[in-house]
Amino acid sequence: MDEGTDARDVLENKLLPLRRGYIGVVNRSQKDIEGKKDIRAALAAERKFFLSHPAYRHMADRMGTPHLQKTLNQQLTNHIRESLPALRSKLQSQLLSLEKEVEEYKNFRPDDPTRKTKALLQMVQQFGVDFEKRIEGSGDQVDTLELSGGARINRIFHERFPFELVKMEFDEKDLRREISYAIKNIHGVRTGLFTPDLAFEAIVKKQVVKLKEPCLKCVDLVIQELINTVRQCTSKLSSYPRLREETERIVTTYIREREGRTKDQILLLIDIEQSYINTNHEDFIGFANCYYTEQLVTGAQQRSTQLNKKRAIPNQGEILVIRRGWLTINNISLMKGGSKEYWFVLTAESLSWYKDEEEKEKKYMLPLDNLKIRDVEKGFMSNKHVFAIFNTEQRNVYKDLRQIELACDSQEDVDSWKASFLRAGVYPEKDQAENEDGAQENTFSMDPQLERQVETIRNLVDSYVAIINKSIRDLMPKTIMHLMINNTKAFIHHELLAYLYSSADQSSLMEESADQAQRRDDMLRMYHALKEALNIIGDISTSTVSTPVPPPVDDTWLQSTSSHSPTPQRRPVSSVHPPGRPPAVRGPTPGPPLIPVPVGVAGSFSAPPIPSRPGPQSVFANNDPFSAPPQIPSRPARIPPGIPPGVPSRRPPAAPSRPTIIRPAEPSLLD
Repeated sequence: MDEGTDARDVLENKLLPLRRGYIGVVNRSQKDIEGKKDIRAALAAERKFFLSHPAYRHMADRMGTPHLQKTLNQQLTNHIRESLPALRSKLQSQLLSLEKEVEEYKNFRPDDPTRKTKALLQMVQQFGVDFEKRIEGSGDQVDTLELSGGARINRIFHERFPFELVKMEFDEKDLRREISYAIKNIHGVRTGLFTPDLAFEAIVKKQVVKLKEPCLKCVDLVIQELINTVRQCTSKLSSYPRLREETERIVTTYIREREGRTKDQILLLIDIEQSYINTNHEDFIGFANCYYTEQLVTGAQQRSTQLNKKRAIPNQGEILVIRRGWLTINNISLMKGGSKEYWFVLTAESLSWYKDEEEKEKKYMLPLDNLKIRDVEKGFMSNKHVFAIFNTEQRNVYKDLRQIELACDSQEDVDSWKASFLRAGVYPEKDQAENEDGAQENTFSMDPQLERQVETIRNLVDSYVAIINKSIRDLMPKTIMHLMINNTKAFIHHELLAYLYSSADQSSLMEESADQAQRRDDMLRMYHALKEALNIIGDISTSTVSTPVPPPVDDTWLQSTSSHSPTPQRRPVSSVHPPGRPPAVRGPTPGPPLIPVPVGVAGSFSAPPIPSRPGPQSVFANNDPFSAPPQIPSRPARIPPGIPPGVPSRRPPAAPSRPTIIRPAEPSLLD
């Protein structure tokens, strides 16, 4: 501030209003700093200045560095008070989330052998529990994204394995040719009058041998799922890499050992089926009063008719629904709307699709007669897995489509739908190369008697192979469960710990990884920091008095006065003067003497009225500029008293002994 000016209008928040107003401070001048003036003395001088200055004395309690400190502290207190509840809640939630994991680390000692032994026992036991839960199923920690463990093995048993059995279904032309060759070779040079039993046994044994491949493939699929389950369960042992590695190695080696015994047992089952052909089985079509060839043929034909009617209604008018689900018809042209997703319902007689799962608006119903399944390669830009349904008589399946391509999200869904179609009697297509080879070789002709014998044996083989397939489908899951899965569970519970102790030293097994040690240290550090922060917050009194934020100021007047805004540092000249300050005299003014004003009048000091006749004006100056104005004499004086000779008459009233300078606060005064 320059001498002779003040910032009263600014500090009273009149010139440019702010929401929280202004606070004036008096800093040390450069002279004071060079003179090493003490901070306490500067604060005392600042206080005296505001109390003694006529423009600031009425607001001295709201000026100065101490008041600025108090105001800033109050604003900081308000901010802390408002932020404290949310901060406390966030810290408490973080502490609770770490509580479980930190519990095992609170009394942790890396080199304690007792701790290592206890941790090893607990981890092996937990591994056994997790493995059993994944195989047998459990209500806790259920995976809702994909099938795993026992659910995948169940799908292998009841969907994938039956599908593999049906895929190996024999070709009709090849089978009839083999039967005719067998009959002729058994008769030799003679012409047979009756159907030979040996031909039937030879063909049945050849078909039974074909069961080995799908059975062994089923075992391989189950083994792969078991190994994957073991790896998923050992993920909890990642803190101890050596322990995890040894556990996986030992359990996987045991599963591979059981694999050999399981496959030997399954091959033994197939050999047992080959060893004796039981034509006296109650489900065999030759068992019920078919003693002669003609009667046998008739019975076989009736049995074949019954098998073809297996899609009939099973329970008094109720249609057997095999499967429901969403599928996408993938080969609809863009002109007709492109690929669309429908709700499909597969029954024993037909395949229907609807607009949605409510099954109210049926789009189409396709009978299952003469339908077969073929694989379709996945498109270049498509993520869907596709299979197709077509008619063996080269008829359109749906509208003008010879086949409909059905798309699923995963290959597992495709296999599952194929297995469902197999249950409905829709079989996969044979390889085109095999069909062409069979057609080329089928050049022989049969006489009527031989043809009748081939038809008889053909139906008998079909009936007996169905019995064997049913038996194998029942025994395979039981064999695998007993020899492989249940034995693996027992090994993990009873023998795994002994194998671990014999394979390596306990200290090396329980050696932590560097990442785990760092993670434990970081977690403990975070846990203690959160507890300390909550203790500090708990010590803070929530009853701190807070001051409300002032309402926003009205700044609409700035739009009208933006072109000529006043200068904030100099007050405009007006007829109103602060109390105790006489008006400035710029020279002798003609007129009568000024009228005296009483001292102590509150409010502003008014200037005297303009005299009616000329006369010299005099102003009495006092050494104390803040005292009451002097009494004006009743008659005019040529020279105003109190003005030394030789001093120009244009001099303004005496200024205070110190300059009224207000500058931005020094950081040292706010500490």
